[in-house]
Amino acid sequence: MPFDPDAKKQFLVLEQSMSASKATLDDLRIERKRKPDSPSRIWSLAIGLAVLALLAVGGWRLLRPKAVQVRTVLARAAAGPGLERTVLNASGYVTARREATVSSKVTGKVIEVLIEEGRKVEEGQVLARLDDTNVKASLRLAEAQLESTSKALEETRVRIKEADQELRRVTDLVRNKIATQADLDHAEAAAHSLKAKLQQQQADITVAERQVASWQQQMEDTIIRAPFAGIATSKNAQPGEMISPISAGGGFTRTGICTIVDMSSLEIEIEVNESYINRVEPSQPVEATLDAYPDWKIPCKVIAIIPTADRQKSTVKVRVGFDKLDSRILPEMSVKVGFRDTGSSGPVAGHAVKLPKNVIQQQEGHDVVLVVQHGRAERRAVTVSSTLNDEVIVSAGVAAGERVIVDAPHGLSDGSPVREVTP
Repeated sequence: MPFDPDAKKQFLVLEQSMSASKATLDDLRIERKRKPDSPSRIWSLAIGLAVLALLAVGGWRLLRPKAVQVRTVLARAAAGPGLERTVLNASGYVTARREATVSSKVTGKVIEVLIEEGRKVEEGQVLARLDDTNVKASLRLAEAQLESTSKALEETRVRIKEADQELRRVTDLVRNKIATQADLDHAEAAAHSLKAKLQQQQADITVAERQVASWQQQMEDTIIRAPFAGIATSKNAQPGEMISPISAGGGFTRTGICTIVDMSSLEIEIEVNESYINRVEPSQPVEATLDAYPDWKIPCKVIAIIPTADRQKSTVKVRVGFDKLDSRILPEMSVKVGFRDTGSSGPVAGHAVKLPKNVIQQQEGHDVVLVVQHGRAERRAVTVSSTLNDEVIVSAGVAAGERVIVDAPHGLSDGSPVREVTP
């Protein structure tokens, strides 16, 4: 049977119309709601969430830092006589008023050094000797010349005696008209000539004695002595080296044998900013602290204020003397000082507190303490103004009534949780 194209087209149009009708019926279909979850499933979910919350809380409690048990002390307000107010803090160095690099008066080769660093020396003590070979030879020559001149002087005195006798004889002969006047004149000239020669030789002896003394002094100059009593702090020359009072340049000639410091002349030299020099006055009490001994408070006083300023640094130099010297105080040590208020006889102005010494820690060169705040350790930088027996006076950093940790455990840092225990 032959295929009819028109019939095929009618069939495709009929199929598309049925598909469209089906899609329209699907759009008109009412979608039923899903059935709600059962109550047992809701309870299971709630229990699971509660278990997770409990596990999280338990893990946080297990993993959080444990509070460190610490002992604390209450900061007490400092009051009472003897606590003076610090009006100015400054720093400086220990210096010696009498310090000398000992050298020789002449240029020479060192043959002996009799001093070592750290040794105590007395005034006039022999420190070193220079080569005196040439000086000694010149001294012997001068002594020989002196001896020769002395012997020639004795000979002249004998001749003068002989000339005087001859003059008396000629005078008698002339008086008796036996000798002529010319003979008398010749005898007188001979006597006067010898006396003049005697005076010249006496002057020559003086010159020779001066020459001997000069060479003896040069011999003495080859011996180097200590100008004053003190401690030798450096040894600058060795046997065999050349030494000269004047630097000749280069590294082959030394200018000094050693350096001596008079330890009884130690004092503190401070440069105070000119803006604060009005807070310093002569004889003002000062408390010094050596960086090498931070817990040692040294009483001092102002010796003098140098009446000139450094225009480049805008500072004024102040000399501070120790009330009592100590062997621990050494030249060139770094020192911090606090100038006290001389017009205040009462307690420390401000909020100074008393604390035990063992609460102070040293961190990066600063005094710090650990204060308990809201269950945690809080690090504070403090200013220690003075020390009284086993206690310190803190003028800044801690307020009265705060609790400070005593003998902080190793590793306790700023922000660590702590728990106070009764001592």
